[in-house]
Amino acid sequence: MSKKVAFYTLGCKLNFSETSSIGRIFKDAGYETTPFNSQADVYVINTCSVTDHADKKCRKVVKEALKHSPNAYVTIVGCYAQLKPKEIAEIPGVDMVLGAAEKFNIIEHINDLTKTDKAIIHNAPIDETKQFVSAFSIGDRTRTFLKVQDGCDYSCTFCTIPLARGASRSGNIADIVRQAEEIAASGVKEIVLTGVNIGDFGIRDGKRQDKFLDLVKALDDVEGIDRIRISSIEPNLLANEIIEFVAQSKRFVPHFHMPLQSGNNKVLGMMRRRYKRELYAERVAKIKSLMPDCCIGVDVIVGFPGETREDFIDTYNFLNDMDISYLHVFTYSERENTIAAQMEGAVPGAQRSDRSKMLHILSEKKRRAFYAMQLGKIGDVLFESDVKDGYMHGFSKNYVKVRSLYDPLLVNEIVPVKFVSITEQGEVDVEELPAVLAH
Repeated sequence: MSKKVAFYTLGCKLNFSETSSIGRIFKDAGYETTPFNSQADVYVINTCSVTDHADKKCRKVVKEALKHSPNAYVTIVGCYAQLKPKEIAEIPGVDMVLGAAEKFNIIEHINDLTKTDKAIIHNAPIDETKQFVSAFSIGDRTRTFLKVQDGCDYSCTFCTIPLARGASRSGNIADIVRQAEEIAASGVKEIVLTGVNIGDFGIRDGKRQDKFLDLVKALDDVEGIDRIRISSIEPNLLANEIIEFVAQSKRFVPHFHMPLQSGNNKVLGMMRRRYKRELYAERVAKIKSLMPDCCIGVDVIVGFPGETREDFIDTYNFLNDMDISYLHVFTYSERENTIAAQMEGAVPGAQRSDRSKMLHILSEKKRRAFYAMQLGKIGDVLFESDVKDGYMHGFSKNYVKVRSLYDPLLVNEIVPVKFVSITEQGEVDVEELPAVLAH
């Protein structure tokens, strides 16, 4: 009988793409993938260092794995594994910890699955992690996360990602196009481009060899893929040429997720961000001038050291006045080995929490206003396989989440619909249209 492996992923879309690729490595080695809540010989947990309580989450997932298979071999990979390998090795039940350079060689490290009293650590210094390893998720959803870039050369004062993933590096365009063609052949309808800093795409062997716009143009010609979505791109790297190309593209959808982090220039300076809020406002205005129905998502951090009440209100008002669609709100938390952790002016926890709540409410208001603007319009929706209370869900090109009565024939299909009304849950009810009316 073949051995079984199960996976659990914490964190970002990039992690999901890498877990999926590690899964294919196991499959090629003769393993059978099984759900995480079932018995397995090996459990692989892909960790994140960006969100809070990484240690607590990791312990909980390890405990859950061993509940199903007390003698299973447990391996921890990912950003947290690179940053805190010794800390993870102390977690009861962990057998092996693999750093950034070692995780894609996992089969070579696992060997005979013999559990030992002490966890084995394979963790090279991050500056030795120079190779770009491609990854994409497939087989488990209607969209695929395709990794095009890794690492980051920026030095934001709050961020551990350069310490966890190393310097910026990318795949080459020909290889990425081949992967997109492979994804298209599998029947997936939508690709989401992921990376740590994808606007910085094009660095190989330490030198810039391509631009992100070159990649975007090449992928736009891949037959068989209906949609390509840019997951997140820094405002200073979202050049007007990229916005203009997406506006007339065959496959790139009108949806940008652009990190802001603060709407106050003083705080942006303390964060060492590479733009001021005026540039951000220019980018939003440019997008909306060419694509009025474009969805714009925003990352924002509250409670950064030195952020006064006035600074926060400045951010709040800036976001409130902006034609954006939703927020991803992060409450600042101290990270070891970052400059921000040593800064004065720490914001009390209760104030961080209050500011977070205010922005969550603003986000809901923005999302509902954006959805309301779509009512009565016609669009294409890619339906997914999830079913809840008799309804299935999907997303339009411009990232409106819709629901419709479950119909198995609609799964992984792009369907023309009319946006009818907003539900209490904040989704949009739609009316399916005959294909002839779609355009």
